[in-house]
Amino acid sequence: MIRACAVIPYFDHPQTVAGIVAALKRHGLTCWIVDDGSGPAAHAVAQRLAARDPDSVKLLTHESNRGKGAAVLSGCRSAAAAGYSHALQIDADGQHDCDDVPELLAQAARHPQALILGEPRFDASVPRSRLYGRYLTHLWVWINTLSFQVGDSMCGLRVYPLTPLLALAGSERLGERMEFDTEVVVRLHWRGTRMIGIPTRVIYPLDGVSHFDLWRDNLLISRMHARLFFGMLWRFPRLIVRRFREAARP
Repeated sequence: MIRACAVIPYFDHPQTVAGIVAALKRHGLTCWIVDDGSGPAAHAVAQRLAARDPDSVKLLTHESNRGKGAAVLSGCRSAAAAGYSHALQIDADGQHDCDDVPELLAQAARHPQALILGEPRFDASVPRSRLYGRYLTHLWVWINTLSFQVGDSMCGLRVYPLTPLLALAGSERLGERMEFDTEVVVRLHWRGTRMIGIPTRVIYPLDGVSHFDLWRDNLLISRMHARLFFGMLWRFPRLIVRRFREAARP
């Protein structure tokens, strides 16, 4: 039996966060909103949500913006300290379909040691540049894991088993911004964590607010891929042996 909650990294998305919290509560999840240095108006929205239902909505606050990865880890550490075994990560910008949450949680219950990853099914709203960049990241992830087990490493809808995630965060210096989602997947894969992909609908609302910085975040992601590639090289023999063992299983 798992005990799951939701962790929502939040930075200036006051228009969408209330709807996400309401949907997650309908699925029986306590929500940790991690305000990563939002402005006063956006922070006030998060404060009101927590004040209205303190049993189901918890608010953590970073005084300055530290990045999505830092926010996710803050929420996961607090969730683990409160006795939760798993955390559903979901972005605060309204891109993810909360109707898919029960299936991700069901898979986590069936496979409690696995990382359950949303695999996006995009509609016509997705920007072409983001889609092409995503395919490039897929290629690097396949190279750096020597595996096709990871269908998508960038989707912000996923369920973490908290014990291996926090063990990784305690022993490795992980990127704290947009590179976090992919880096943590590759490093958990290296440590033997099973990856299970679940199709999920992802949209890009016309009035949506994105905090992806084209130059800064692409540079961070490129550096991350380079670090992981060199990390893969010295793990190469062990990864190859594991690949053959997995292929030999019935």
